[in-house]
Amino acid sequence: MVHASLSALGYVVGGPEAVVDALIGAIGPTGTLMMPAHSGQYTDPANWRNPPVPVEWIESMREAMPPFDVAKSPTRMMGSIAEYFRLSPGVCRSNHPTVSAAAIGPNTRMLLEGHSLDQGLGEGSPQARLYDIDGQILLLGVSHANNTAMHVAEYRAVPEGHPLLAQRSPMTVAGERVWVDHHEIDEDNEFATIGDAFAATGAQRSGAVGAGVAHLMGARALVDFTTEWLRRHVYR
Repeated sequence: MVHASLSALGYVVGGPEAVVDALIGAIGPTGTLMMPAHSGQYTDPANWRNPPVPVEWIESMREAMPPFDVAKSPTRMMGSIAEYFRLSPGVCRSNHPTVSAAAIGPNTRMLLEGHSLDQGLGEGSPQARLYDIDGQILLLGVSHANNTAMHVAEYRAVPEGHPLLAQRSPMTVAGERVWVDHHEIDEDNEFATIGDAFAATGAQRSGAVGAGVAHLMGARALVDFTTEWLRRHVYR
């Protein structure tokens, strides 16, 4: 699973196309490449805060908002590499309105199918399936603050009954556009700080890529470390 920033790499001849081609070439025909394809704009505008929506707009925005579409809905704040990858031939996307993932390769179906609507970055997520097969995570020009796999650890660390944020998203169900309810963790855990502690264990490899820095690690080692860190420092 790759989280990437094109601008952090400096000038790249060929832009996001060159980066995606290089990644697919590196893993070869037996490898599977996955990236986050989040689309946080498919939520109830009443909950938007950056910027907030005027109260008198909310109902008309709800009525006009198109439903999430696996094929058409753009990513938001994922960067040009993830968006180019989402649109590439042969790439599939999981059916989640806000925290989907995109993948290509032999393990695509196993990683993406059955993505849980509720708690979409928890045990029913592509990130959790990556943990199951002990896949690798590459941070390409970004820090652990962008590492979506660490959310799996959040769901494992929170005590039973911990409050979750109620979300609503427009989706197509049985051919009709409807608003569906789901719940997510609403936390502000310091993933960058946890990532620094993880790197100090020696379980992460780092090196220069263009003008940026890349970090490579095992998903299982990272999620297990983060789970224990959160249990010790946050959810005691």
